[in-house]
Amino acid sequence: MANAVKEFLLESYEFLDRLDRDLVVLEKQPSKEMLGAIFRVIHTIKGNCGFLGFSKLGSVTHAGEGLLALMREGRVKANSQVTDTLLAMVDAARKLLADIESTGKEGSGDYTPIIEALNGLQQEGRNRDIQSASMPLGDVLVAQGRIDRRDLDRALKQQANGDGRRIGEILMAQGSVTQTEIIDALQTQREQKSAVLENSVRIDLDLLDKLVNLVSELVLCRNQIMRFTAMNDDPAFSAAFQHLDLITGNLQDEVMKTRMQPIGELWNKFPRFVRDLAASCGKQI
Repeated sequence: MANAVKEFLLESYEFLDRLDRDLVVLEKQPSKEMLGAIFRVIHTIKGNCGFLGFSKLGSVTHAGEGLLALMREGRVKANSQVTDTLLAMVDAARKLLADIESTGKEGSGDYTPIIEALNGLQQEGRNRDIQSASMPLGDVLVAQGRIDRRDLDRALKQQANGDGRRIGEILMAQGSVTQTEIIDALQTQREQKSAVLENSVRIDLDLLDKLVNLVSELVLCRNQIMRFTAMNDDPAFSAAFQHLDLITGNLQDEVMKTRMQPIGELWNKFPRFVRDLAASCGKQI
């Protein structure tokens, strides 16, 4: 398996585990930050699929990205139906990754139903007569539920009759919205898609294990030199050894930290598991 595909699989599996957790959290506690993070993860997987030629997985994630884009615009809400569909997308993506890992290909599975389900939810959002994120400020406020259409029509009529103020100023003067709500709507207008920026790199575990072993050998060598230092009265030699001892100790500490994995990864799968169990049993957990 090519290194690029191997790295793609490792990263994507990690992303999907994160989505299991984040989608459940988003359903209970909606936030723009969480939604943005989920969107960027799907966007990254889709982009990598295009680069590597995995068209099926690319189609699934493209449909998911489209739905998440509408959610970011406020046109689709994170309700139970939407969350169920997005989690089904995660499961489909995980199955495709497993096929790629075992055979190098995406397999013969039919993922049309999940793509149609995702596209159907997108169409429902579009049918609510809400335009894209660059739509006029008044429409953004309607989409966010800050004002109703009558408030906007009244303000637009006032503009048409010669009022030179901006629509936001008129709506504030009418008492329909607050300044904070106007600022939030303007931010929604300016919001643009951005790529994932992470202050981290990925290292193959085999390579990391070799590095740990090499550091262990270095520590043994340092200990051997320590015995010679005890028999040598040369100040320059002693100073050089002390420097070597300090560097070796620090290097050992840092390398061991890189080999550790957060225990939180062990528990991250449980929110998704509990949600699925509650749904299947018809109980609240």
